[in-house]
Amino acid sequence: MAEAHQKNHDYHIIDPSPWPLLASIGAFLLTFGGVGYMRYLNGGSLNMFGLNFASPWVFYIGLAIVLFTMFAWWADTIKEAHDGHHTRVVSLHLRYGMIMFIASEVMFFVAWFWAFFDASLFANEAIQASRVEFTGGTWPPQGIEVVDPWHLPLYNTVILLLSGTCVTWAHHAMLHNDRKGLVSGLVLTVLLGILFSFVQAYEYMHSPFDFKNSIYGATFFMATGFHGFHVLVGTIFLIVCLFRALAGHFTPQQHFGFEAAAWYWHFVDVVWLFLFFAIYIWGDWGAPLAH
Repeated sequence: MAEAHQKNHDYHIIDPSPWPLLASIGAFLLTFGGVGYMRYLNGGSLNMFGLNFASPWVFYIGLAIVLFTMFAWWADTIKEAHDGHHTRVVSLHLRYGMIMFIASEVMFFVAWFWAFFDASLFANEAIQASRVEFTGGTWPPQGIEVVDPWHLPLYNTVILLLSGTCVTWAHHAMLHNDRKGLVSGLVLTVLLGILFSFVQAYEYMHSPFDFKNSIYGATFFMATGFHGFHVLVGTIFLIVCLFRALAGHFTPQQHFGFEAAAWYWHFVDVVWLFLFFAIYIWGDWGAPLAH
């Protein structure tokens, strides 16, 4: 009888919320508005239903809806956890959801690695006439000075590896109910994440090549730039966890929010290691270094 009651409790149904529908509306406006915004920046038009949507406002409205939905939906999720609705089954499904999200992010980066390796391994492919024209049949392309991988990129690699160690320390401290260690580890991880972003911004400002007019610059900035965006998202994720840790939200038995942030941060670390070795070291081999 007790087992049957527990089974029914595990499948407790929570009242549906408006957030999935609102998130869909915001995502549509964000995407559609992004097209209109790009048309606006290029002096073009986007005429539909007798209206010109080539303006930034639809994009900003979509962005505002998405950000509001994210905040409200996650606030509801935290409240549900405190109210005891995160049963074993619900917690398991939350973990499955985070795993699937990270898997989708892996495939996202596979696309940028694919673009980079296609351009670098087949720089002199005869069928790609325009590519040979831009690269000179070599990789890195002729006339390109590259970033020294043993300078700022190596510095950022050390920063991210240290941050991964700190977030693991925080996780270990939380499992042992060491609140001081949890907060200290999160503070250090956040600071290292911010430092990484500043170093990457400095590297971009002093880059010897541009995003445009170069297949090397395009593949480089798309791969490393999207990683930098993920570092920014992960840092915000960890800042939220830090405030929640200070508020006493996490316990050794219930801490999925922090666990998800730690998984995401380790994913960011691993992607950077692939970027560092593939793009900065192997991809720059034999090219002149910028000074």
